[in-house]
Amino acid sequence: MNAPARTTRAFTQRRRPRGMPVPEDFAEVELPLVPPAAGQAVVENLWLSVDPYMRECMDGDWELHAPLEGRSIGRVVESCSAELPVGALVFHREGWRTRAVVNAAEVRVLPRYEGVAPQSFLGLLGGTGLTAYVALTRIARLRAGDTVYVSAAAGGVGTAAGRLARLLGAGRIVGSAGSAAKVRLLTEELGYDAAFDHRAGPGLSGQLERAAPEGIDVYVDNVGGAHLEAAIGAMREHGRIAWCGAVAQYNAGSAPAAPRNLFDLVEKSIRLEGFLVSRHGDAQVELEEFLVPHLRSGRVTDRLHVTEGFERTVDAFLGMLRGENTGKAVVRLGHDALEPSADPEPSCGHTS
Repeated sequence: MNAPARTTRAFTQRRRPRGMPVPEDFAEVELPLVPPAAGQAVVENLWLSVDPYMRECMDGDWELHAPLEGRSIGRVVESCSAELPVGALVFHREGWRTRAVVNAAEVRVLPRYEGVAPQSFLGLLGGTGLTAYVALTRIARLRAGDTVYVSAAAGGVGTAAGRLARLLGAGRIVGSAGSAAKVRLLTEELGYDAAFDHRAGPGLSGQLERAAPEGIDVYVDNVGGAHLEAAIGAMREHGRIAWCGAVAQYNAGSAPAAPRNLFDLVEKSIRLEGFLVSRHGDAQVELEEFLVPHLRSGRVTDRLHVTEGFERTVDAFLGMLRGENTGKAVVRLGHDALEPSADPEPSCGHTS
């Protein structure tokens, strides 16, 4: 048997960005990989996630010159934990690298659902789908027949929100995106009833009014800024806004002005609530129980925007920030042909 590799390729952040990040803000490095201790395992990463929240991490949350953080799916290739058998597929947060040493307490061994691809745990069954599900069910409390508006509708959370809103009984689903091609994708493939290109005139409010002439009940906000203002203007009484993100300001250096019609929240009895999906981990099982049957039946497909090759991780991240992805942006490292061990055992003699 070949000795396990004791290095990992990783991306680090070299400097803080000014506005939109550029490739020179990152560095690809080769780092030593320490052998796993008791309760740990070595994971060969198969899929990496790149997400909008990472842009904010670049401003201070991420330590310079250290491997970056991100959601990942990998296969255990060496283990000192009975909970992480060799061959198991696991979800963890040691992304932006090819291999990682992980602690059993911080890793989820993924369930195997027949007919469901493991990479869906970075998409509809992962943080992206969970964000959309929590936004619709817990924050906006979607009711059957509601008219739903989703901004950045062709992105990861946006595509998930459109699919889930339909399954949850929404009456009309409207989305905004950044190109005519994405608008066609939303209405022709992703189940949106209407969509518009927010970069084409005559302004967001007028476009939204034409797409939802009777108003909206629920807004899933991934953008903020002018999109939030337009949504407030189109809201019916007792509307609900689930604020997931604010991509409009991530590279701006400062927050945009508050919506000029913010007082309409009072006049229309509108409820606006922001949330972090990390505080709703208890909804994961609920999401899987609801969505897996639809994935198995083919009623719902998980649209992933796949970039091939670890060396293109930064390209995938920057492209996602520019809105080049349709669906959840992920990176495939090319090892997913590996098969699990037929009789996996801890490889460090750890049996308790």
